[in-house]
Amino acid sequence: MNLMGVVDTLMVGRVSATDLAAAALGNVYFFAVTSFGMGVLMALDPILSQALGAGDSGAVRRGIQRGLVLAVLLTIVSSLLTLPAEALLALARQPAEVVPVAARYALACVPGMFPYFAFIALRQALQAMGRMRPIIITIVLANLVNVGLNYVLIFGKLGFPALGAVGSGWASSGSRWLMAVGLIITAWPVLRPRLLPFTRECLAVVPLLRVVALGAPVGMQIMLEFGAFGAAGLLMGLLGTIPMAAHQIALNLASFTFMVPLGIAQASAVLVGRAVGQGDGEGARRAAGGGLALGVGFMVFTALAFLLFPAFWARLYTPDMELVALAAVLLPIAGLFQVADGLQVVSAGVLRGVGDTRHPMLLALVGFWVIGMPAGVLFTFGLGMGPAGLWWGLALGLGAVGLLLLGRVRSLLAGELARISVEDPHLPSPTHGAPTPLG
Repeated sequence: MNLMGVVDTLMVGRVSATDLAAAALGNVYFFAVTSFGMGVLMALDPILSQALGAGDSGAVRRGIQRGLVLAVLLTIVSSLLTLPAEALLALARQPAEVVPVAARYALACVPGMFPYFAFIALRQALQAMGRMRPIIITIVLANLVNVGLNYVLIFGKLGFPALGAVGSGWASSGSRWLMAVGLIITAWPVLRPRLLPFTRECLAVVPLLRVVALGAPVGMQIMLEFGAFGAAGLLMGLLGTIPMAAHQIALNLASFTFMVPLGIAQASAVLVGRAVGQGDGEGARRAAGGGLALGVGFMVFTALAFLLFPAFWARLYTPDMELVALAAVLLPIAGLFQVADGLQVVSAGVLRGVGDTRHPMLLALVGFWVIGMPAGVLFTFGLGMGPAGLWWGLALGLGAVGLLLLGRVRSLLAGELARISVEDPHLPSPTHGAPTPLG
């Protein structure tokens, strides 16, 4: 999925630095209004995986259907929040030449909102069931279509006008529809008995609210993390178009490598959740340990790649040597926080599998906004470190979050774990927090 964003950035970067900055800013806005909804839908991880571990097929069916109901509601809210994009970006004092293009980019993403949320809901369901093949097939096809649509709409081919960064937004919307529809088609034999018949129970208000109560802290955690990087992008905009574009290159590469530990985190959430549903505490601990070892180990490798060859990676994005030089300064710093990034995301996945979503949110608040962002502002504007100062602040915040979450994982998995439920009054409720260790 992240490769689509990488390709968008590579192709828009061939137009101009302004278009590259506009796509970056438009992406910041789009994910700012959708990240909370994405987190809400991640409540399906513990709900479905624990239900599967317990052999509760009815809870699995209701969980998937409720996920699609929430996708509709989240689409309405997120689309409305996108409408004032230009006014809000201007209020944030972003470069005047970038704001109108960025706002049009964000609006072009609105038609793709529903398939974006629907894809996430169905992806979480298939992940919980261990059915990854339909997801992979669909996303490969969507990447190919995204390249074609980008080529046509960014550069003005086949009779279409050259839309630059805005064309990339429209291409993203088209590709997201393919993602949702393609996933339903390729996974229909698995999804059909869970989607049909569509039951009235999935519309019950109280269970829906309890799903939101479980997922909202995940959404807030994502917003806190993404907000820190988004705020860094806005602060880069105060330093100029070149720093903002260099920030986007470094962030794009860091986000791409981050996908591997993010995938490991998703797998950890599923395996830990299944173990909890089966009442297998030792299995949950083994899955958590394996996930942490893999996630951190991979990020050590990518950190070395960023530290040793920063200019090489930057030149993949742009021929502008001024832009390459600044991005090459930021990439080694990104390499240093890769290890902490792997640690924090896998730890959060483990906790999500248990059903603990509130503590990661609070720890992210402390790490990113009490430690990381104030340090970045001090380094950049107080100590005169320029764009690199913001990235050192982000590295400090990620390190703090990673260590705090690891401590929470060790504490929670030390005892017995209980299954959560959004409807069974005899099981722990997400509205009353995560299960408490009993041992």
